[in-house]
Amino acid sequence: MRIGIMSFAHLHAENYLGVLMKMPDVEVIGIADENQQRGQYFASQFGVRLFASYEALLTEKPDGVIVCSENARHLPLVKLAAEAGVHVLCEKPLATTVDDAQAIVDICKQAGVLLMTAFPMRFSPVALEIKRLIDSGRLGQIYGINSTNQGALPEFHQAENLGFLKRDWFVDKQLAGGGAITDHVVHLADILRWYLQSEVIEVFATTNAIMHADKVNVETGGLVMLTFANGVFASIDCSWSKPAYYPIWGGLTLELVAENGLATLDAMKQHMTVYSHKVGRPTWDIWGSDSNAGMLAEFIKAVEGGRTPSVTGEDGLRAAEIVSAAYKSAESGQPEKLG
Repeated sequence: MRIGIMSFAHLHAENYLGVLMKMPDVEVIGIADENQQRGQYFASQFGVRLFASYEALLTEKPDGVIVCSENARHLPLVKLAAEAGVHVLCEKPLATTVDDAQAIVDICKQAGVLLMTAFPMRFSPVALEIKRLIDSGRLGQIYGINSTNQGALPEFHQAENLGFLKRDWFVDKQLAGGGAITDHVVHLADILRWYLQSEVIEVFATTNAIMHADKVNVETGGLVMLTFANGVFASIDCSWSKPAYYPIWGGLTLELVAENGLATLDAMKQHMTVYSHKVGRPTWDIWGSDSNAGMLAEFIKAVEGGRTPSVTGEDGLRAAEIVSAAYKSAESGQPEKLG
């Protein structure tokens, strides 16, 4: 299986590349990045080939590519790959607008290539266990779900003070699509749809910029309430509320209240706290299963088998619709209908 990575704008690209290089029967043919300095840096760090352009990478006819550009630039890169007949795993959110997300889905469908959205939490063993409990009927009727995807203000990640590695686009409304809601709602929106096997019919959201108002001009706090077609209510706290010295970039939790009990999930629970003079603050070393590895393995298997991946482009589109509705609701102060 021959795989390439298009853009290292997103910080997940490093992890994906590291995982791919350890996978048997996977050949990383190389990477491409419009930021040549950034591309050269990571090509050197991982010992992989750097292509002069995205088109040059696609000319090598990889079986699949992973798109890790800024959110607003997903569409043109996915289009390039699809037109070259290459299967695509696209970083979340699928796009910054519903129209672009729909276009991505349509382009891949018309080209006959697989499209998977990068929702790694679907592959968390804890998330999978709760899914099994739901599907088995052991939890009985689900009444409601509280969830959080909180984090620190996205750091301008740099290595050895190399300015070209800054990821400040995460707080640029044009490139990211928004702030905390864009960044964090999609993961839980996808998990909740997956758990409930039901679509969101109404979104009510409120946002603020109390935190970090002096640094960015996007929302840094958000609470999103979802109503599903089956009558279940769910809440998502998507705030960038963790302090800069927090041990890790963020976390994802969930409390599911059901007829026969309460199911809870903490995606970052399996960790060790590491103290280091070099880092200057405690950090968490996650020792649990690697959800990214599970997601990448699913993409590889889907491409090999010529089958639809378990997480699709349509799943990314539905999440983009929920984010869009949340922004409309926050602006109007009223619930926003979907469907």
